[in-house]
Amino acid sequence: MLQSTSETFPNGFANNSGVLGRYLMDHYSGTGAVAGFDILKDQYYFGQRSTSTYIPRYQNLNKQDRKFTRGFAYEVYASRADWGRGYSSPGAGAEWKDSLSEPGSWNAAIYAYGECLPDKKNNVSLEGTKKDKWGLPLLKIEMEYGENEKAMRDDMINDAKEMLGAGDPEWVVEINDPSVPGMTIHEMGTARMGNDPKTSVLNKFNQCHDAPNVFVADGACMVSTACQNPSLTYMALTARACDYAVEQLKKGDIK
Repeated sequence: MLQSTSETFPNGFANNSGVLGRYLMDHYSGTGAVAGFDILKDQYYFGQRSTSTYIPRYQNLNKQDRKFTRGFAYEVYASRADWGRGYSSPGAGAEWKDSLSEPGSWNAAIYAYGECLPDKKNNVSLEGTKKDKWGLPLLKIEMEYGENEKAMRDDMINDAKEMLGAGDPEWVVEINDPSVPGMTIHEMGTARMGNDPKTSVLNKFNQCHDAPNVFVADGACMVSTACQNPSLTYMALTARACDYAVEQLKKGDIK
């Protein structure tokens, strides 16, 4: 859409609002905790790893009681160490190698995914002169997490450690990797929904305000990330957009 310029749309297709490419978002992640447990040494799992658990957001549900707006959710995974643990453990010789042929200890890891709020300065644009090998302009991405996202970090770590600690583990350590935009690969925004054509690209049915016969049915429509994996939301929005488009086509309102 940014590449499709014309006299009607000099700043990109369906971009009379000027917000096409803006409000780029990605979930804030990279934090949580992991713990080891001295249990179930006579059991292992087959095929996929043990069933994971999801902990929905529990902060700021009824009132604002945290130092950040909205919040985060957790994904929880359990597994048993395999031979790969040898990469980080000291040892040598036949006895050490034989020990790696047996399953190691169980551990559980809790990973946080925080909501990213929209910020107009976070954007995707086209490079003016730099091209790829097909002669198309390269993307220029400018994004950083705001103070609200960063304010979640301590709670993401401390709450995860507290939950794991309640299960009587042998050890608990925090996960505290720097969260970089794009790391979570849940990119959203850049063609946001809204009722006002002056401040949004799409209406509530994923239909372009400035080009009613064009629909954008992916993560570009999102106006905030929430804190859950967005794939099913995209699918639901796409199904609704398709249903609406067919209805409008039958009525002759779009061609």
